[in-house]
Amino acid sequence: MSERPENDDPDPNDAFDELVEAETDRDPDLAVIEAGSRTLRAQAGPPQGDGIPARPADPEVDRALRAVEEELAGRWGETKLDPSVQRIAALLDILGSPQRAYPSIHITGTNGKTSTARMIEALLSAFDLRTGRYTSPHVQSITERISLDAAPISAERFIETYRDIAPYVEMVDGQQEYRLSFFEVLTAMAYAAFADTPVDIAVVEVGMGGTWDATNVIDGDVAVITPIALDHTDRLGETPEQIAGEKSGIIKKDATVVLAQQPVDAASVMLKRAVEVDATVAREGMEFGVTSREVAVGGQMLTLRGLGGEYPEIFLPLYGAHQAHNASVALAAVEAFFGVGSEHARTLDIDTIRSAFAAVTSPGRMEVVRRSPTVVLDAAHNPAGARAAAEAVTEAFGFSRLVGVVGASSDKDVRGFLEAFEPIFAEIVVTSNSSQRAMDPDELAAVAVEVFGAERVQVEPRLDDALEAAITLAEEEGEFSGAGVLVTGSVITVGEARLLMGRG
Repeated sequence: MSERPENDDPDPNDAFDELVEAETDRDPDLAVIEAGSRTLRAQAGPPQGDGIPARPADPEVDRALRAVEEELAGRWGETKLDPSVQRIAALLDILGSPQRAYPSIHITGTNGKTSTARMIEALLSAFDLRTGRYTSPHVQSITERISLDAAPISAERFIETYRDIAPYVEMVDGQQEYRLSFFEVLTAMAYAAFADTPVDIAVVEVGMGGTWDATNVIDGDVAVITPIALDHTDRLGETPEQIAGEKSGIIKKDATVVLAQQPVDAASVMLKRAVEVDATVAREGMEFGVTSREVAVGGQMLTLRGLGGEYPEIFLPLYGAHQAHNASVALAAVEAFFGVGSEHARTLDIDTIRSAFAAVTSPGRMEVVRRSPTVVLDAAHNPAGARAAAEAVTEAFGFSRLVGVVGASSDKDVRGFLEAFEPIFAEIVVTSNSSQRAMDPDELAAVAVEVFGAERVQVEPRLDDALEAAITLAEEEGEFSGAGVLVTGSVITVGEARLLMGRG
């Protein structure tokens, strides 16, 4: 690309064009947003301290990181799976089983995994433990997936970790029927980085499912099951009960299971698995839960009942009842790790708990990136997530008029997703993201018209144009009308919107 003279204004279309071009020949699930941020009329101001790393400033490091990304992109993506942990187990065995070097908290479920993981990490860090966190997918940068000491791994460390294990990856590739996948290699990188640091505890989110997920080569001291709903039904099962059967595979012998509120049939499967392996179960609504919650400026004020007692006056800077429930699950998981409720009849230090929760961030989850009109990003991508997001945005913001921007993946229950938002969206702008899995905007529009009616649907294939159109629609009510925009449908859509809104 030719260099631009310093005094030239950037072409407002460059960012999106570069973004699409960068993704055309790459694994769709990398979704690494590399374009320079575009200055929109919707510019949100300086980025906040949210733990989302930018591209490396050093050109040499950036080139090296891109090379690693390209090598990873040449492998099976996260949506192409062979249900086996044989390959990852073989690799970790050669690496000396780094996943055995530290205790772990393992998290599965359908919705809320990443937010819960970030809360658990914040709580453990507040108690002066060195943490490693592995989550997926990422919002903007692949390095977000691996965190050390509550911060994303540096680009340099990410590159070094990949280079360290690459020869062993090639060795295992040659021994197996299929090469290690993108997610399997990243998982091995995370476990190796955690051992090398070394961390005191790892917080690990599954990629998909549980039993045959690549992360499931650890024996989590605590197994966390966030709410189960229908998603990835082609791979995990068509009912909550079937999905629970797959996800219950992370429950190991003598572990403590922290069980969020679940459909009855899903809960039954989990409890049966716990009995089979002599695991102890803590159930939301029984052994722990949310005692009270009130909407507050910038979030909500909670009283949580943990395994050891009550924790009052906890400020959580995240919106929605679902995040309050995630907080209760996170607290119970940390209590269980410390032996509270079984070995110790006590509560954890309340001031430490309060400061930890007050510092929690969860980028792309009810995240405000602009005011006047307010633009909110939420990575909901299935009907259950959409219902939670719809309730949260209604409760927290009370918009007089809300415009939706939706870019979804083609393998999702798009109708169910849109139906959840129909009561609260005055209008919807359907669009697309740069992933190869993105649903064609015209196909998405056809479903949206059936749900919303043609007069409430606008099609803008480019995400930048969709953001502009939605902001214009919101501004039609006037500067002080209380209109807003909610961008949703996919983590990838949210990540790209985040960059376009100046948060990259």
